[in-house]
Parts: sequence; structure tokens; C-alpha cells
Amino acid sequence: MSINRRDFLKTTAATAAVATTVSVFTPQAVEAKTGELAYEGESGKWISSTCQGCTSWCSIQGLVQDGRLIKVRGNPNSASGGRICPRPHLAIQQAYDPDRVKTPLKRTNLKKGRGIDPKFVPISWDEAIDTIADKIMELINAGETHKFLLARGRYTYMNEIMYGTFPKLIGSPNNISHSALCADAEEFGREQTEGYPKYADFDLDHTRYILGWSSDMVASNRQVPWFINQFGKVKDRAKITTIDPRLSATAAKSHRWLPIIPGTDGALAIAIAHVILSEGKWNKEFVGDFADGKNYFVPGVEVPSEIIVDEKPLPVIFNEIHTNGVVAWWNLELKERTPEWAESITGISAQEIKEVAREFAEAGNRAISWTSPGAAMQIRGGISSFACHALNGLVGSVDHEGGILQESSAPTAKTPDVKPYIDPRFAASLKKPKIDQRGTKGFPALEHMKSGQFVCTSRVAQAMLDKDPYDIKVAIGYWNNWVFSSMGTKQWEEAMSKLPFFAHITTNIAEMSMFADIVLPAKIHLFERYGFAKTKQNLQAYLSMHQPMIKSLADARTDETEVPFMLAQALAKKGFDAPLRYFQDNFKDPETGKTPETPAEFDLFAVKFYTKPIWDGSSNSKGDTINSWNELLEKGVWKTKRYKIGEKIGHFHTATHKFEFFSETLKAGLQNHADKHKMSLDEAIQAANYTVMGEQFFVPHYEPAVRYGDEKVYPFIFTEHRSRLNREGRSQNTPWYYTTKNVDPGDENEKDVTKVNPLDGAKYGLKTGDKVRLVSMFGTIESEIKLWEGVRPGTVVKCFGQGHWAYGRVGSEVFGSKPRGGNNNELYCYDWERLSGSNPRHGGHTRVKIEKI
Repeated sequence: MSINRRDFLKTTAATAAVATTVSVFTPQAVEAKTGELAYEGESGKWISSTCQGCTSWCSIQGLVQDGRLIKVRGNPNSASGGRICPRPHLAIQQAYDPDRVKTPLKRTNLKKGRGIDPKFVPISWDEAIDTIADKIMELINAGETHKFLLARGRYTYMNEIMYGTFPKLIGSPNNISHSALCADAEEFGREQTEGYPKYADFDLDHTRYILGWSSDMVASNRQVPWFINQFGKVKDRAKITTIDPRLSATAAKSHRWLPIIPGTDGALAIAIAHVILSEGKWNKEFVGDFADGKNYFVPGVEVPSEIIVDEKPLPVIFNEIHTNGVVAWWNLELKERTPEWAESITGISAQEIKEVAREFAEAGNRAISWTSPGAAMQIRGGISSFACHALNGLVGSVDHEGGILQESSAPTAKTPDVKPYIDPRFAASLKKPKIDQRGTKGFPALEHMKSGQFVCTSRVAQAMLDKDPYDIKVAIGYWNNWVFSSMGTKQWEEAMSKLPFFAHITTNIAEMSMFADIVLPAKIHLFERYGFAKTKQNLQAYLSMHQPMIKSLADARTDETEVPFMLAQALAKKGFDAPLRYFQDNFKDPETGKTPETPAEFDLFAVKFYTKPIWDGSSNSKGDTINSWNELLEKGVWKTKRYKIGEKIGHFHTATHKFEFFSETLKAGLQNHADKHKMSLDEAIQAANYTVMGEQFFVPHYEPAVRYGDEKVYPFIFTEHRSRLNREGRSQNTPWYYTTKNVDPGDENEKDVTKVNPLDGAKYGLKTGDKVRLVSMFGTIESEIKLWEGVRPGTVVKCFGQGHWAYGRVGSEVFGSKPRGGNNNELYCYDWERLSGSNPRHGGHTRVKIEKI
């Protein structure tokens, strides 16, 4: 990153403005003097915590002087080697944001809607909690507890209390997560091949090729700091090909950039597979081979069941080893899927497809097909994800040195059973279907070979409007802003306007808060609360702690522990004590046995309970040595030993326990769904908005991209990307976000630009700086044109995250009414990837036209 004098002055001015407002920043002459992580002459204390600006969940440390947070760095004990990206730095401005909610608020304007002032007034915590408890008691007394909704956004692993147990304890099946907005379709492809619906890890130390499917690894994918640290080394010994309609930060540094037509990733993946098989370049040790050593994968021809030798029929046998169905894949799909076929669909030349396929195959089991949301979170992206991930099986890089891995997680205590505390009155309500319509005819939402296991987050709005399967009367949301961040913004606004009662736990008033009856101030994950996160990087699973390092600017509480405990106390006073008994019986201080009597005690005792297998020394043989609670807080992170590569081979969690090209796992899951609705498999496929029928559906195959809008009226395919400054959409009220926005290739500081290829600019009379409207079938936003060669002709690209109409004095042009920039979701169709239940935010499904203002 480079920064000129003008940008530097704007950045320091913005910092000074925040310092003046909240009186927390002081000039510091302290700088690093020795090494990358060793500092001399510093006063204060480095305190460990966890950044949750993305799902890397990196362990960090903050320097605190006299109770003030000064700066952050990577935790030297972390799996990422003490590296961090820009996101945790922006969190400092989040913590000291003068626009934070500082006290509970109550709505006084009964009318709800976009642009309507809620007329919030401050109230006490007691009044706020008592109001929410009264609404819950109304549901209990009416026998309608299933009409309660708990909506979870960003969470720590303490979510087991607020999200996992609290709804059940008050009789509701409706704990709805944000995860379908994030990456569920990405995980879907791994489950259908390997049986692991989780984020992957990668052996970057030994890889020789990375095929990145819209994977902007240095900016916005998993393990960002570790990849930033390793990128130079990886590039020295491996080739990197980035497939993306936009020249991302990673694409700009790659050996090859393929500017694909959005939504056609699956076609490219299967054309690559065609080349690998037809040229005999698959991994024989992992996949297997024909018994006679000949290659029967001949373009345009099925692998025969037998051949004639000396006038005698001989069977053609493929001895498959660790995979299932490679011959079926060829016969059902791949034989006709040549690079020449794919060229007109993807916009990538046949010659380049062949070159990439050969390079990838030549790297063998040290090649990674790195699937990301860009290739998966599409309307038919579940099968695209399946196809992209299947390439790892062809070259044998699954659970192999230099390849893609799925190690286990860090050990923690199990959540105590809630069943003994469930009121018998709730039996019928807890058996009700969830509000998100998962598992209904058109929403298979498959996981673990069963229907209705994945969440369908964005579907909740329509379900609420339709009152199908029932109406929602009371809802609590925490750290979420689905009115802004989900497709179907109009549906969300209407649904929230009609919701009788909504309480929002949040750090800042946001679009979703504007529909709330009660707003509760939340503590910042990174700096103000207890908690922990579990994930993996660099062949190590780890548990990273959250802990308070500063006093909150607000009179805030921890969303996942203190708030439910306060609600439990209020409900007990009203005659319903089951939640309080559950919390007090099961979350005593593991060291002293003390029963929690206050929200703060419960917060502390609960996190100690869950992390006890780490800090009591019982897991020392599995990883780092930690022998006390205080030592865990001091180190901030516990890591497993490095993963023993190869442990999953032969033990995949699929129907066949093999890596599946013909996915018996997918077939079993869809059959379960079809049987539930008394329909055939083809009817189930059709209901899920896919086109290929029969056995062909269960191999990675081509599905045409869905496009909304007539090309003659809407000539551009609209697509988006993520910023390396997006803290999951929560950094837009920080001045630093705007003053350094040009760290994202193609973007401009202080602006929300739409990138257009200069060829299209000349064709349509557009130039840099033009103020325009982007218009789709579904909505309109305003933006500014940036002519830029880094976007494929025929497409327009805009970063997601700006366009808030209610997110502080920086994030909004006029808070509550006028957005700063445009929200991409206002352009999008309201549709879904139905196999996984995902929000299809990529794939270019919506066309736009551009009108000058």
C-alpha cells in the first residue's frame, strides 16, 4: 500500500477529530525499534484478544496505557505468526466511535418504516430488560412461544448461551443465524465431495499451484494475515491463477488473471476437469486408473463397459482407490465439456483453459482449487462449488501436503443439556418448523444427507410477511443488520415494519435498529468483553480468547451472556425461573464453585466453563501448554499441534467414505428431501431451481447462470467485491475506512465508485467522475463512475459495504434518510441458492443500466 501526502493528512485529520470527540487518543512517540513484534521503551500493557473483522478470527493484542487503547498488533503466540491485516486497526475507531449507542433506548414513535424517525429516548437497563421480559411472558401465557425469533449476527463461541439455549428455554425453535449470508454454499461443495461442511485450511508452505475462484486471499478470504505473510514465498515457488471478473488485489499479484463472465465458474471448472482426464493427467495414486493402463477418457465418447480384443469382449475396469464415480462423471457430464465449449460461456479462451488445466494438473497433489463465496454464493452456486472443489480430488490434493485440509477444532466443554429445564408447556411449540422455511419443498437446505439442516437467513423476511408457517410477534437480534446486508432489502424493511416487537443489541444504531422498539448497547468483541473463537490457520486449529482490555465508552453489556442472564433474572421475578435455574445450576465458577448472582459473574464463569479443557492443562498433550485461567488470558490463544496430513484419507464423512465425484451424499440428502415431500428426485431438483435432471445432477455439472433483466434494456452484468477494510460491514462509520479506501484496487478515497471498463465507457458515453444511477428490475442506487481496465467489459463492479442510510455521521450522508453511496442489495433480485439456503450475492444474477444524473 502507498499513501500520498494528501491522503496522509486526511487520515491524521480524521484521527484527530475522533480524538477530540472522545478524548482517548494522545500523541505517542513510541515506535517499534527491534524486530517485527518486539518493542522497546513502551509503557502500558499488551493485552490479548481476538479480531472478528472476518472469519479468520485472528488472535491480536492491544496496547493499553492508563485505560486507553493506543494500538493493536498480532499476537506473537498466534497461528498466523503474529500477523494481522488492516481490519483490527479500524476497530480502534469502532471502540471510540462517538455515535455508539451509549444507553438503552426506547422507541416512542409507533409508526415504523424506512426514513421514519423512531424518536428513541434513553431508558435504564432495568426498564429495557423488563419490557423485553414482559413480551416473552405474553407469548408464554398465550401458548405462542414459537412466535419468538432470535436473530444472530456476528458471534463468539459463547453464542451457545444466547443462541443455542435461551430460545429453547423459553419455548421457541427459532434461533436463526446469519451464516447463509456468508458462505454456506461455499461449504456445500466440500460436503458433497468430502463430507466436511466447514471452512478449509491450506498447506501454503508446500503448495505449488493455487487456482483461486474469486479468492482474493490477501484482502477478503479466509486466513488473510497468514496469506499476506506467505504470499511472496508462495509466489516464488508456486503459480497463482485468479479467476475473477475484477482485477482484485490478489489477481494483480498473480501469475495469471482470468476475467471470467460472472456466474460461469462451474462451466470453467468442468472444462478444466475434461482436459485433466482426456490428457491422462489425473492423480493415479489417489483416484486410480484403468486396469490395462490405457486412457479411455476420449473427448465426445463414453467410457465403454467392454472392448473387443482378439474377437473377445473384455471388460473395461477402472480401479478406483480413494474416490467414487470418476467414470460416471465422465460419461454423464465431462465427455462433451471441452474448452472450446466453455469458451463462449465463460469468456475465457479455449487455449488458456487448456494451459491452466495442464499447469494445475502438473502441480499434482500440491495444487489447490481454492473455492470462495464468489464462485459459490450464486443462485445455482451449490453445484458450482461442487465442481470447483472436485478438482482437488482429480489431482489428489485433498488432505495432502501442499493441498487442502480439514483438521479438527480446539477442545472445549460441551453445553449442558437443557432438556431437564424445558417447561412441558413448550413441547408443541418446540416441534414447530423454523420460520426460515428450511426443508420446505423449494428449500432443501441440505447438510449431513438430511433436508432442512442449513439455515435460510434471507428467506425469513418473506416468511414473516406471509406468516408462513406462522407469524412472529417478538424478536431479538444481536450484532446483525439484515435490513441492509441481505438481499431483499424491501422485503426486510416491510417485514420489520410489521413486526410487533423487536429488540436490537448493537454497538451502533443501524438500519435494523431503526425498526426496533428497544435498543441495547453491546460491548465490542475485540476490546470490551469475554468470549472465545475457534478456527484454523497454518495447519493448526486454535482457540483465541476475547477479554476486556478497556472500559466501554457505553453503558454496554455482553450480548451472549450478560443480556440473557438479565432476562432470566427478570423472567424469574415474573414467575418463570427455568432459564435462571439452568444458568445458575450449570455455569458455576469452575475454580471456586461459586454460583453466578450477577450478569458480570455469569459472563466470567461461563467463559471459564467452556474453555476449561484448555486452561486446566488436560489438553496440553494435544497442543500448547497452558495450566491456568490467567495463563490462558495472558497468552490469549491455544493451538493444537500441527495437523498430521493424510488422516482423513479413507475416512471421509461421505456416504461412501470416499471423495465423491458421483455424490452419493448429495443423492441421499436430496432423496431424504424428496421423500419428505412425496415427490421424485427430478421434481426435487426442479423445485430447487436447477435444470439438470437424473443421475447427471449428482456429478459436478454445468448449470446456466440465472440473469434477471433483458440485456437490451439492462446491458451490464452487475457484480460486487469485498473490501479489505470491511469489518463485516461494521467499519463504515470509521473515518479511516474512507480515507484509505483506495487500498482496494479500482476504488477511490472518500467515494463509492462503480468500476466500468473504458471500452464500455466509450460505447455508452461514460467517463470517470460521472454521477449516475444504477437501475435494475428491482431498485435504483446512485454512484460515481470510475473507468478502469480492471473490470471485464460488459460487467460493472462495485464494492459492497457502503450505502448506509442509517449508520452514524460518517457512514450515512444524512443519518436516517440519505445514504452515503449505494447499497448493492437494493439492486438485487430476491432469490436464493436453495440446496444450501444461501444468499446468492455473487454470480452476476442482476443486470443493470446506467443513467447519468
